[in-house]
Amino acid sequence: MQPAVPDPLPRNGKLHLAPASSDAPIGVPARKNGAMSQPSTQGQVQHAQPSVGSIAAHRPHTLSAAVSDLDPDIDADLDAYDEDGQVGHDGQELPQGRFLDRERSWLAFNERVLELAEDPNTPLLERANFLAIFASNLDEFFMVRVAGLKRRIATGVATRSASGLQPREVLELIWNRSRELMARHAACYQEDVAPGLADEGIHLVRWNELTEKEQSRLFTLFRQQIFPVLTPLAVDPAHPFPYISGLSLNLAVVVRNPVSGHTHFARVKVPPLLSRFLEASPQRYVPIEDVIAAPAHLAELFPGMEILEHHMFRLTRNEDLEVEEDDAENLLQALEKELMRRRFGPPVRLEVEESIDRNVLDLLVRELKISEAEVYPLPGPLDLTGLFGIAALDRPELKYPKFIAGTHRDLAEVESASAPDIFAALRERDVLLHHPYDSFSTSVQAFLEQAAADPDVLAIKQTLYRTSGDSPIVDALIDAAESGKQVLVLVEIKARFDEQANIKWARKLEEAGCHVVYGLVGLKTHCKLSLVVRQEGDALVRYSHVGTGNYHPKTARLYEDLGLLTAKQEVGADLSDLFNRLSGYSRRETYRRLLVAPKSLRDGLISRIEKEIQHHRAGRPAYVRIKCNSMVDEAVVDSLYRASQAGVPVDVWVRGICAVRPGVAGLSETIRVRSVLGRFLEHSRVFAFGNAGEPEVWIGSADMMHRNLDRRIEALVRVTDPAHRATLNRLLETGMSDSTASWHLGADGNWTRHALDPEGQPLRNVQETLIDARRRRRGTAKP
Repeated sequence: MQPAVPDPLPRNGKLHLAPASSDAPIGVPARKNGAMSQPSTQGQVQHAQPSVGSIAAHRPHTLSAAVSDLDPDIDADLDAYDEDGQVGHDGQELPQGRFLDRERSWLAFNERVLELAEDPNTPLLERANFLAIFASNLDEFFMVRVAGLKRRIATGVATRSASGLQPREVLELIWNRSRELMARHAACYQEDVAPGLADEGIHLVRWNELTEKEQSRLFTLFRQQIFPVLTPLAVDPAHPFPYISGLSLNLAVVVRNPVSGHTHFARVKVPPLLSRFLEASPQRYVPIEDVIAAPAHLAELFPGMEILEHHMFRLTRNEDLEVEEDDAENLLQALEKELMRRRFGPPVRLEVEESIDRNVLDLLVRELKISEAEVYPLPGPLDLTGLFGIAALDRPELKYPKFIAGTHRDLAEVESASAPDIFAALRERDVLLHHPYDSFSTSVQAFLEQAAADPDVLAIKQTLYRTSGDSPIVDALIDAAESGKQVLVLVEIKARFDEQANIKWARKLEEAGCHVVYGLVGLKTHCKLSLVVRQEGDALVRYSHVGTGNYHPKTARLYEDLGLLTAKQEVGADLSDLFNRLSGYSRRETYRRLLVAPKSLRDGLISRIEKEIQHHRAGRPAYVRIKCNSMVDEAVVDSLYRASQAGVPVDVWVRGICAVRPGVAGLSETIRVRSVLGRFLEHSRVFAFGNAGEPEVWIGSADMMHRNLDRRIEALVRVTDPAHRATLNRLLETGMSDSTASWHLGADGNWTRHALDPEGQPLRNVQETLIDARRRRRGTAKP
């Protein structure tokens, strides 16, 4: 039974809502984004630490690869918002305490990820994957959000949050709640997932559970491949306490000199490039730290010494970036220097095995300068991001059924195996893409590859926020430049945790002859845009793509995203103007079919929400439907409250964090908030308005957060095709339907999972419904 929301009480003539209690349960029973991470794996089982970086990514942070897409969820939102004096629909001030706390909401999001791992109806290896996603998400949350909060408290710039909590209260809420969730996470692995995998023949064992033959085999492996790369570091008057890198696994070893009788402390770092789980025998895996810590192996590392004890520990550091952008010319060099400094950030969390000796723990706490509140004792093994490698095992019966996307029907040629002529298709109609249900490689990727090879294409302009190391998109742009086409690439080198990769690709593009720019000083370029200029007879025709997700072929198979391919000239003209603003000098702030942040996007959406109030008053059809990763921006939330006070139906489908309190009498009675998590990461952003019976629908890159609306270049495009608008509205209605499996947000900030109907039957899974629809279209639906 969830606690009821306290009735608003008048205080000094104002209406107040009590903030959600910091010790109240956050959700019922996981991006995440997002923009939830799953690194690529090499070989059968890989030590898959996050390539720190949501979701977060958009390195492969998928809900099958990772949930968070932490990129739109994790970053700091520090802009001031005066919640006092904000007027509601009735002319009265909106109540204080009307915003849910964003950190608590993020933890609730990661709890929903955990619930998928705890769900016995989730396939076993997918449960292991969700456990890894949860761990990776929480790593990034501490590296960025907790680290940023601690930094602001230390420098005295932290202020009361929009939820009404003081900074120290938020920090203590995070410590307490994350401790509870990490304990649940460990229990799910120890008591449920690991035994379940063992029942299926996949054994995750500890050293003392190995047979003598297995231990002998691993001793040989240790001597040949592990021992040569280990470096034990002593701590004594001649050897200061070593630097402990962020997210590394470490052994704290206590040894005794049998001659002098003195005891000593030493640290051994587990090499991060070696496999996290080692195969002792077929389908039997042991953590690499267990192999290193075996008595005979430690004796090899400390010959002649007595091994008294050893304990595992893992440190999380502040890995956020702070780059002064006063000069765009030296941004690349400044960022590279900051990337070097990032690895030396201050500690924010210490994970230790719960069996650790108190004296050893005291030494770690003292030397690492970390508080007791930041110490997390857990049952081993630590760092369950290593389960990404286990989840990658080739056991399809323990995973979601494989789904291979097909070519969008408006691009597929009938009875032809040849590649479609995308330009010819776009001259006939706009194409609304829905990934991963529609293939990225035969649509967006093919669009750019065809443009690169077409002699009639004169220019290509492209934004790249994140891309993969073997990206066919980058290859196509390089091919286009080398063939003499004008190629402009706007590379966002400040994309969190992908900075180093983007610097590399920026330089490779420059060497090929592309014009590479890094956007505007002080603003990240997050919009997803592609423009192709083609000579057709005496005219130049512009073909455009505006999307909600990155130009990343791998994540496009795991992220749910939308994209519009069009030959409409007003969109092409808008993209030309916007690219000119990004690469040159332009003060254009209004566009024909685009809403662009930071100037027009927030105001454009709020004005449309206000217009729905007018339509509702006049008795015309009115509604507001929003699908996004995060709903935090107070100005947008307040506009939704005003619409609800006027009686406008408001639906919010949010994957991650949400500051809205739905269902509060007199404030948000007509607002519903739902969240959907599953095998794909829900990543698209859609904004739909009833508009007196002529629906207006927008898609694009922006989440409802300060940073997206104030400190980024974001773009939404208006969808004009009636069939496309109807398709998007049906998608929104499906996601919000009570017959669809989802989590429902209550006014107290608690999320309740709705997965079964009153008869105990599973509710409709929106992702599986869309998969089945594509299969039926291709005649491959399951009976």
